[in-house]
Amino acid sequence: MPTYFISDLHLEQDRPDITELFLQFLKTIKPADELYILGDFFCFWLGDDDPSSWLVPIKKGLQRLTGQGTKTYFMVGNRDFAVGKAFCHETGITFLKDPTITHLNGQRTLLLHGDSLCTDDVGYQRYRAFIRNPVVLFILRNLPLATRLKIAQKLRRSSQDKQSQMALDELDVNTAAVAQCMDDWQVDLMIHGHTHRPKIHNHARSEGRGTRIVLGDWYTQGSILELNDDGFNLYSLPLPKL
Repeated sequence: MPTYFISDLHLEQDRPDITELFLQFLKTIKPADELYILGDFFCFWLGDDDPSSWLVPIKKGLQRLTGQGTKTYFMVGNRDFAVGKAFCHETGITFLKDPTITHLNGQRTLLLHGDSLCTDDVGYQRYRAFIRNPVVLFILRNLPLATRLKIAQKLRRSSQDKQSQMALDELDVNTAAVAQCMDDWQVDLMIHGHTHRPKIHNHARSEGRGTRIVLGDWYTQGSILELNDDGFNLYSLPLPKL
């Protein structure tokens, strides 16, 4: 009964190859398996009322997965933070708060998207606190769809410009913040995405113990973390040629 973890697919209309790989991956998951999607599933999310046709196969794929009995969990990221209850209800997925505690093979585990750990980027952390405010989210979700599209495009351009100007280390997590977070939540296992740097890190806690697993993105391949009876395995899938 494997458990799968993915994040940072950044699904969008202009990358049908990523969508196709995701849908192919869903077909390999069995009813007794579990799937966790830990943020930035979409490149951006205009709202649960978005009627775009390219979203239809994604929703149907998730509906088939949950309809067969596969437990599927979803956490928002910094790109798709506006995903709401309607999308979760329509697809049958279970919404997870960021962060969330779960138990994997009996081990207390912390799941999060990962952007909250990038504390060196002070400006982004201020923006994150503002945009995740329930009042701000309510206002955004009730703007006309065309207005939301313009805001999303502007935020995306701003993010791309900022990333091109920042050093790579500034875009990564702060290791002291990781250790403090694991200490605060009293966990020896943390799983997150966001940084696009898939790796299993040992000695992640301040006492020298603990494991932090980072999920990869889906820009040039599909990155998957699988937990089975043999432990954790990070692997990739090739993108299809469309």
